[in-house]
Amino acid sequence: MSAAPTGRTPPPVPVLDIGGTHVTAALVDPAAGRALPSPVIRTPLESHAEADAVLDAVARAALALPGGHDPRWGVAMPGPFDYATGVGRFADVGKFESLNGVDVGAGLRERLADRSERLCFVNDADAFAVGEYRSGAAAGHERVICLTLGTGVGSSFLSRGRPVHTGPLVPPDGHAYRLTVHGGPLEDTVSRRGIRTHYARLTDATGDPHLPDVRDLAARARKGDAAARQAFRYAFDALGQALAPWIDRFEATAVVIGGSMARSWDLIHPALTSGSASAGGPDVPVLPARHPEEAPLLGAAHWARGTPEVS
Repeated sequence: MSAAPTGRTPPPVPVLDIGGTHVTAALVDPAAGRALPSPVIRTPLESHAEADAVLDAVARAALALPGGHDPRWGVAMPGPFDYATGVGRFADVGKFESLNGVDVGAGLRERLADRSERLCFVNDADAFAVGEYRSGAAAGHERVICLTLGTGVGSSFLSRGRPVHTGPLVPPDGHAYRLTVHGGPLEDTVSRRGIRTHYARLTDATGDPHLPDVRDLAARARKGDAAARQAFRYAFDALGQALAPWIDRFEATAVVIGGSMARSWDLIHPALTSGSASAGGPDVPVLPARHPEEAPLLGAAHWARGTPEVS
């Protein structure tokens, strides 16, 4: 990437953060390292819609941004996805399956027309981690593990600000969700589904279609509901146990937590740290994200401006 001419303010970087329920479009000030205060466009996104409908919805959010921005877009995208080619690999994952095999990059460039010269795709957890490393809770840590906790477990193992996806120091593909705990996949226990399922077992409500969601369970736990507290404790103690050997192996000096479940920090933090300790994990700080909403936008912008490709 060529540097901006001396004396000129670089144009803002347009970014997209694409999730299973929404898409966020924003402009990031590359000099200040922050999203511009307005406009930030956040619109619903139906991950089970047909491919054209998904791409149209993403493009509408992007086109709602004012012009005059950098022609290179940073796009934070959940996996499985071929980030180098911009092609979806969403087979049998329960979201965006209409984009499986679809050239998402080409579809968006066509819709954005002269507003886009290049789309730089990055895993959404990696974008979050890079954003927190640049100006958040991961700053100053040479090796850090960042997790996003929501419907599942997103993860990024950062070494000097670069995601590590291969090698013996990280789980397969650098993804914590590939780990196992209690004899099964991690996300059978640590996920929206896993927490609700465990609560149902504790309350003899298995099969109940009206189980409270995780946010409601957190509220119940704070009001003294023993089963709700145990459901959280079981899930995040398990996460600590599963993560402990990788914190040690990666030689991470901190773990940073974001995602929608991080709002229940008072329930997550004690269980995760005790689970890690019980599994012999090193005593490193477990920190809440400093910019949980903005970090993926900042990370995607940094990626678009020339971060080397992941290892």
